[in-house]
Amino acid sequence: MSTPADVALPTAHIEIWSDIACPWCYIGKRRFTDALAGFPQRDRVAVTWRSYQLAPDTPAGLNKPEIDALVEMKGMPAEQVRQMFSQVSATAAQVGLDIDFDTVIAANTFDAHRLLHLAGDKRDELLEALFRAHFVGGEIVDDREALVRIAASIGLDADQIRADLDSDAAADAVRADLLEARQLGVTGVPFFVANRAVAVSGAQPEDVFLVLLERAIADADSAEPVVDPVADDADGCAGDNCVV
Repeated sequence: MSTPADVALPTAHIEIWSDIACPWCYIGKRRFTDALAGFPQRDRVAVTWRSYQLAPDTPAGLNKPEIDALVEMKGMPAEQVRQMFSQVSATAAQVGLDIDFDTVIAANTFDAHRLLHLAGDKRDELLEALFRAHFVGGEIVDDREALVRIAASIGLDADQIRADLDSDAAADAVRADLLEARQLGVTGVPFFVANRAVAVSGAQPEDVFLVLLERAIADADSAEPVVDPVADDADGCAGDNCVV
């Protein structure tokens, strides 16, 4: 039986936990966005980006190159870190992203996540701008004036954003996302959850995201939750470690 034209079909909800400091989240966002753009029922999909912090103890204002920070934090040889970054950059280039780890500055991302919660319907656009600023532009994304500039570049009001960042605005929303991640057992990002019933972890290939979207629609349309696994974990970041 067909659905009457004036009856709204159920919406499939996709929640995505990610961190601005996670290169695989940047890659995963591009792959997911491409999959969603080609998905026939994309108008039935609502996407919510949620906050996650890989290294919450990173001091704001550290202003240290990411390579140096990882060498110090992990005790890894600099050449090993550069090799790891080179592999991630090569994967990013396959989806049109020009990640330049030589310019990346280690940062605490809490304020950047607050900013995302304050961005309203520009949240997706702002997330893209933050990724680009961090991984391509060498911006220091825990510097509030840098965050104001990034927000203004996508049309947000600079004075309002500055005032919000100088207050505790949206701090509770970020903490709520972090708590939900712990409750769901999220240990690495990017992490994609459909209708709180089906999940995949990592920067999956585009075809896996298409399967996730199909399962999400099927779950929204069904009285019984769809709980079959979609795929094994893919490349992602856990703690201060990014798997390559």
